[in-house]
Amino acid sequence: MADSFPRQQARTRRFTIGAPRALRVSPDGERVTFLRTKSGDDPVSCLWEATAGTGAERLVADPKALGADDENLPPEERARRERVRETGSGIVAYATDQRHALAVFALSGQVYAAPLGDPGASPRRVATHTPALDPRPDPTGRKVGYVHAGRLWVADLETGDDTIVAGEDGVTYGLAEFIASEEMGRFRGYWWSPDGTRLLVARVNESNVRRWHIADPANPDRQPAEVGYPAAGTPNADVSLFIADLAAGTRTTVQWDNIVFPYLVNAAWDDDLLIVAQTRDQKAMRLFNGITGEVIREDTDPQWTDVIDGTPAQLRNGHIVWTELSDDTRRLIVAPAADLASAAPLTPPGLQVRDILGTDGDSVLFSGSTEPTEIGVWRYGPDGLTAVATDPGVHTAQAAGATTVVSGRTLRGNHVSVRINKKGKPAGDIAVLAEEPNLPPPDPQFLDAGAGDIRTAVLFPSRHRPGTKLPVLMDPYGGPHSQRVLKTASAFLASQWFAEQGFAVVVADGRGTPGRGPAWDRMVAGDLATGVLEDQVTALHAAAEKFADLDASRVGIRGWSFGGYLAALAVLRRPDVFGAAVAGAPVTDWRLYDTHYTERYLGDPAANPAAYEVSSLNDDPERAVATAVRPLLIIHGLADDNVFVAHSLRLSSALLAAGYPHSVLPLSGVTHMTPQEVVAENLLLLQVAFLRDALSRRGV
Repeated sequence: MADSFPRQQARTRRFTIGAPRALRVSPDGERVTFLRTKSGDDPVSCLWEATAGTGAERLVADPKALGADDENLPPEERARRERVRETGSGIVAYATDQRHALAVFALSGQVYAAPLGDPGASPRRVATHTPALDPRPDPTGRKVGYVHAGRLWVADLETGDDTIVAGEDGVTYGLAEFIASEEMGRFRGYWWSPDGTRLLVARVNESNVRRWHIADPANPDRQPAEVGYPAAGTPNADVSLFIADLAAGTRTTVQWDNIVFPYLVNAAWDDDLLIVAQTRDQKAMRLFNGITGEVIREDTDPQWTDVIDGTPAQLRNGHIVWTELSDDTRRLIVAPAADLASAAPLTPPGLQVRDILGTDGDSVLFSGSTEPTEIGVWRYGPDGLTAVATDPGVHTAQAAGATTVVSGRTLRGNHVSVRINKKGKPAGDIAVLAEEPNLPPPDPQFLDAGAGDIRTAVLFPSRHRPGTKLPVLMDPYGGPHSQRVLKTASAFLASQWFAEQGFAVVVADGRGTPGRGPAWDRMVAGDLATGVLEDQVTALHAAAEKFADLDASRVGIRGWSFGGYLAALAVLRRPDVFGAAVAGAPVTDWRLYDTHYTERYLGDPAANPAAYEVSSLNDDPERAVATAVRPLLIIHGLADDNVFVAHSLRLSSALLAAGYPHSVLPLSGVTHMTPQEVVAENLLLLQVAFLRDALSRRGV
């Protein structure tokens, strides 16, 4: 008997098992490496290599054959996976040398090196201190850097020597701090020089960061876990940089004004050592040369400067890849360092550059949108701007040596497709082994709602007969950094399942969500509540006007994280519209959320308390009781170290004090991701039962 959709979605990690990922192309364009499980029901990711000319695959490393135990993960690795939202097991990350002749990865705290391009070679374990974190080979493939016990080490693959580069009690070397990995997309803390003789190393001192504690009430004999958490308005980790010369055994401090620019955003070491830093208020960002100290470019914005994945990057000719804002568009610029500050944009107004995907010789590959529900891939090089993948859907790509690998998701199927193009011609596909969902194919109906053209999708049960009124379920994320309304079937699988349970499901991306340009992004500055909630109401009314079968008198809302915050906000502030809510891991008091995210939108809580008051929920229950009380289910993992359970507990206390009846579902041992299979499955079933019951009552 086939699994139910909730069970299948949980078991397959949202259908990511069996899908190729982490694709990289060798510099000569002849080989493609990637991670993928052996089947759609095998959770263990292996390292594979495909021949670019034919697509023929070779298994490079199988964790089971290496005897790895994925349950025996170091706590630091579990925390890293939480930051990158990694739910897989086995080989979940790898790094290669410059020639793409060697891949290095960690399994259960052990380091392995696997030769690439050699069918007769096998992976071997590298003698290191254990547990080892974030192993990375030097560009020449002779040494491997890694972190153990907060210290940075280098293992010589030829001699077997294992040498400490930097270590000190009370600080960490070579790892990204919480804010960098959670909010900036920087997951590393050391970088090799191009010749492999030096390392740029981040030193992280968290002694000033406030200590919070995560208890496990289900196991009272266990000590609470202590974590450093930089909540809004409190001290961040102190981050500094130095260059370690391995042969000379010397350190050179990298000079930058880390008092004014305390956030280390990113670094890249190609021909030049390029470093990006940002002010605490994020209104200024500086790109500088880490060797000379020269400031190459400084960007400012009255609201905030944006962190763009993949920058800085450098082409073979030495030109630097960056972005700028003009004509309400994030646009690409490429220029020598001396000209970067005044360089003209190379992409047109209306094409929003999202991420820099990589470089290929003197060309740069980037993702972008002309329509926010679609993400395409473009290339800029000596021949100008060309489209790589612009079919309606969501695409990404990697390229090297005239070979481009394009991964794409569309409305035509539930899974990603991965196609190899060599010298402009199709050269095979990489197999996708993911299971097909036990669910009718999603068929979202799109509309642009209201004066703001809020991108909105509406889903009906597959057996819906026109003329039959349906209760409505709003299913948003609704905040910065994440979109739900994308022209891919996979984006709507869970929403379609809710529709099959008898709802008309409405998904809307309001102000602040990505892909619309800087003016749209900055509409949430100073207030994360009012506008985003108003946009959900606008989308609901527009959908009900267009589709007569939506019963706008019976409306529920569900969401997780920012979506959970928005769900609770909806029933507390607009009970005239929303009849019930499921709030999963909601941020209820923005003073309890982290510095980089929160202060970007709301500023310093000491200097701008009004922004926090209007955006937070814990003062709302008393006002809501005077208007109307709607059923509210709050769900939160007790082990969540991103949105701490304190958010939900404080809201629950405020609700109780106001006499507002509600339900709280605590999840023992569950983090922000809820990766546990049984938990993930039953959460969907419990939400449906709660919403059905709540919306079936008349008068709500």
